[in-house]
Amino acid sequence: MTSFKHHYRYFLEQHPGKLHCAPHSHHYWPDVTRQAQLDYWDDSAQGVDHKWDTIFGKRIPAVQRQLAELLDHPAPEQFVFAQNTHELLYRVISCFDPAKPLTILTTDGEFHSFSRQVKRLEERGNVTVVRVACEPFDSFSERWQAALSAQHFDLVFTSQVFFNSAVVAPPLSSWLPNVADDTLVMVDGYHGCGALPTRLREFADRIFYLAGSYKYLQAGEGCCFMTVPRNCQLRPEYTGWFADFENLAKPQQATIGYASDGLRFAGATMDFTALYRLQAVLDWWQREQLTVEAIHGYVQNLQQEFLKVIDELDHPLLNRSALLHHDLANHGHFLTFALCNEAQVLELSRLLREVGVETDSRGCRLRFGFALYHDPVDYQQLKKAFE
Repeated sequence: MTSFKHHYRYFLEQHPGKLHCAPHSHHYWPDVTRQAQLDYWDDSAQGVDHKWDTIFGKRIPAVQRQLAELLDHPAPEQFVFAQNTHELLYRVISCFDPAKPLTILTTDGEFHSFSRQVKRLEERGNVTVVRVACEPFDSFSERWQAALSAQHFDLVFTSQVFFNSAVVAPPLSSWLPNVADDTLVMVDGYHGCGALPTRLREFADRIFYLAGSYKYLQAGEGCCFMTVPRNCQLRPEYTGWFADFENLAKPQQATIGYASDGLRFAGATMDFTALYRLQAVLDWWQREQLTVEAIHGYVQNLQQEFLKVIDELDHPLLNRSALLHHDLANHGHFLTFALCNEAQVLELSRLLREVGVETDSRGCRLRFGFALYHDPVDYQQLKKAFE
């Protein structure tokens, strides 16, 4: 089996003897991203104020094209960047009139960037949020469809892969045709993009798709993006000067203008170092012909090798009966074990950490992630925790 560890030498050398099983939380960066840091510095030194011409004229279009190819999206110009998905999420929400009632359909398995924000919105009194429980997973699709049919919603928000279980949500094709045309649909793709083969072509003009580089795109924090449907005429109230970059030097009109492409949801000045790192990762994948399909296949094999070790442990808590999943053949890039209480999770985490195995947890759920910088033999290290 091919090993990819030599592509992550800088990070791995900083953590000798460690098995990092939390790439779904903070992925190690491949070595190619180190030069990208310097490239941004050099472009800034050479361009100073004119560096924006390089960033908007060359770097952003290049990464837009790469992401569009990665996600099978027909319109690269509809990708807009921000430092985090929360910025982009709130720009979309700011398109709704706060004086009018707002109804939202979502799940109880969304990440805090969304779940915290909508809880705060509910304090307005005119915002209604319907949350469909993710579990039991076997019946989620039916319950989601029923909720969609029960009433009209202004906004539907769901994940591609749920962050606290790695269970894949029902495919868009199974429910999106049943959503009213005037309902705005957002999909959190953070745990899908770069991990699961994703094809947005069919839905490109219907949904807003959110993701970023912190996890499986391996470029670290600071470069998130959203796809915007073509011909979108929404006018986010939360807006910045990037949103009409082309007309910046022209006399400003009384009515605020917006770009005709995805940039209408852009914000203001940000550090684009992470975009350079992301470009370096995507360039590397293209040079090596390393597709998402190939990465996903590699990780699926790692997961099976990991589960063989789990079976050999025959541990009373850390075993397949505690594994949260719906279909391991169609699953995200981490495995989640649901234990009885948080104390059990903390104790297992401690034992694993003492032998150099880094995991992460959410309450009573212990999570193990998988990455290209793992080899199947690495998981033998788990046995040391229970000797």
